[in-house]
Amino acid sequence: MNYELKLRLLCVALLMFALVPAMRAEDFSAKEVVLEHIKDSHEWHVTGEGETAVVIPLPVIVNSSTGWHVFSSSEFEHHADASGLRQGPYNLAIATEGDNAGKIVENGQPVLDLSITKTVAVMFINVIILLCCILLSARWYKNRKASDNAPGGFVGFVEMLVMYVVDEIIKPGVGKGYEKYTPYLLTCFFFIFTCNVMGLIPFPPGSGNVTGNIAVTFFLALCTFLIVQFSGNKHYWKDIFWPEVPTWLKAPIPIIPVIEFVGIFTKPFALMIRLFANMMAGHAIAVAITCIIFLVASQAVAVQLSMSALSVIMSIFMMCLECLVCFIQAMVFTMLSAVFIGLARVEPEHE
Repeated sequence: MNYELKLRLLCVALLMFALVPAMRAEDFSAKEVVLEHIKDSHEWHVTGEGETAVVIPLPVIVNSSTGWHVFSSSEFEHHADASGLRQGPYNLAIATEGDNAGKIVENGQPVLDLSITKTVAVMFINVIILLCCILLSARWYKNRKASDNAPGGFVGFVEMLVMYVVDEIIKPGVGKGYEKYTPYLLTCFFFIFTCNVMGLIPFPPGSGNVTGNIAVTFFLALCTFLIVQFSGNKHYWKDIFWPEVPTWLKAPIPIIPVIEFVGIFTKPFALMIRLFANMMAGHAIAVAITCIIFLVASQAVAVQLSMSALSVIMSIFMMCLECLVCFIQAMVFTMLSAVFIGLARVEPEHE
């Protein structure tokens, strides 16, 4: 058994360990378990349930009617009261149901929340890991000449990824002058790839659903949107507001210009939804398959053994598939961003 397979088996085992306490509950809800593992929260749940739960408290930073407050999320009650609120200090509470579920409220109304949530904490960790990997690789090139032998090991792997993204994705997509956009596109690729891979690890410092959070994918898509619009030349804007089509399609009713203008916003929207939906679905399916073990816990021994074995096999398959998806989704986002930038800078063909 190679080390890669051992690591995947360990990840599946740890994911099962994190879900074991739920099996003791009389009414096991796979839906609640799946949602708990993919949604954001003000605390980092590791394992356990109720008083035996192992939870990492996170900083809470809010602005309420009494001013700014900074405290630990451990100051909130572990259980909700009759109104569905986990009471905390300064007349604040975390809603567990309704439209404000998961949010910090004051007298039932949301407050300005700048807290370090689980997604934010994991994102900071991923950025630190990414910086260490890139700076470690960059340090190797210091005081070395271009004629020296190529690096090996981890540095060689990073160089291979960088050259692949530049030569096969950025250069063909953007075209002439691609060097100007290479830093941004490389940042997108490695950030998304790192977040995706770390999300496969079911325990701290991983387990964060960063790219499965629509706020993160929205920001990434917004950055691409702004770069595309500011990079657009006069031919790009001409093709939007006065394209080369029959006049009756442009005036007096601007059918094609309206369609082209709407396309400006649908492209980054597709970027946002594509990454968000694929990564969130992958996390949800992986956890849902593991829940099969606990859903059949009350059945006969033969059923338990057969379904548990099936669940483990399917979980390993999903982990292997997710490893591939991590790379593909980072590559697709970078490729589409490069293509959109290239289309905004394309020159007209001369006959």
